[in-house]
Amino acid sequence: AMDRDRNKALLLELQRAAGTGNDRCADCGNADPEWASYKLGIFICLNCSGIHRNLPEISRVKSLRLDFWDSNLIEFMKNHGNLWAKAKYEAKVPPYYYIPKSRDCLVLREQWIRAKYERGEFLDTQVCQDPCSAGSREGCLWKLGKGRRQFQKRQFLLSAKEGVMKYFTKESKDPKAVFSVETLNAMFQVDKIGHIHGLQITYITDGQTRNLFVYHESGKEIVDWFNAIRAARYHYLRTTFPNVPEPELIPRITRNFVKEGYMEKTGPKQKEAFKVRWFCLDSQERSLRYFKNPLDAFAQGQVFIGRRDEGYEVRDDLPERVCVKKKKPAITLVTPVREFVFLCENDRKQREWMDALNGVITQ
Repeated sequence: AMDRDRNKALLLELQRAAGTGNDRCADCGNADPEWASYKLGIFICLNCSGIHRNLPEISRVKSLRLDFWDSNLIEFMKNHGNLWAKAKYEAKVPPYYYIPKSRDCLVLREQWIRAKYERGEFLDTQVCQDPCSAGSREGCLWKLGKGRRQFQKRQFLLSAKEGVMKYFTKESKDPKAVFSVETLNAMFQVDKIGHIHGLQITYITDGQTRNLFVYHESGKEIVDWFNAIRAARYHYLRTTFPNVPEPELIPRITRNFVKEGYMEKTGPKQKEAFKVRWFCLDSQERSLRYFKNPLDAFAQGQVFIGRRDEGYEVRDDLPERVCVKKKKPAITLVTPVREFVFLCENDRKQREWMDALNGVITQ
């Protein structure tokens, strides 16, 4: 029992030891990891330990607090650790490759872990792929069709060299759509699409943002598509803005919406009935788009959101002349042109939307 307690104390000391990187999960960066892989010699969080558990050939996990650790395992952990693992397994992560955080969806986290330890994609021995070739890919994805009723298999093609992505229907020789990498974006949308590998691709066509919803049965395949899109975007940004420093380019490769969800809105006269709409707030485009349904290809409309010194403001009440039958928390978005009035489900959602909108106004 003494050994047991001593080893537990040593292990927890090691987890907090400066200069080891052990105080954050080796895979997602979460603070104070309570688990470890004693086969890889790394400290990981509960969520990532669940992924490691499914890869018994490459990893074996134990809890720091609940499991018994014998002395030679402690020694092994001491000689390895998170910084050691990072230097080995993340030696050659390309600048465009998306490194997931703890809040990212499972498929991104799982494929990052598999890419590192199972496939050894970023070991020092690997040749770094040039973003132009990494940003070229072709294959099939399941794409949500027009009536939002079913997904159909479509051939997709991405070319960083030509700076375009396109997709084809079965019948046609010509692509159904061709869009520029310049306005291309991709983000995982698991809940919205209703598939654990659901990916939303957006691009601008005739001045309007178009949504495509796709998935692939294989987690590796969909994450490879996502990183190929990122490589093509990185290649485009690098060539278009050669003097912009790397740390400024990376966040612009792809982006998630700041916030999405349902609110109710009234029309320009503010006398029209309130209608439920799905809203997406995009901070890079400074736009609040609204849709009849979350999976629509095109928005019904959008509100540009400028800066505070340009006369944009968010208030948590209704304009004086607006009377509402429903007692729901309101938001008034003041723009130089008009005031937009929204109703939220509850106080928490009102707070979240106001914080998100204020974030764009002050940026």
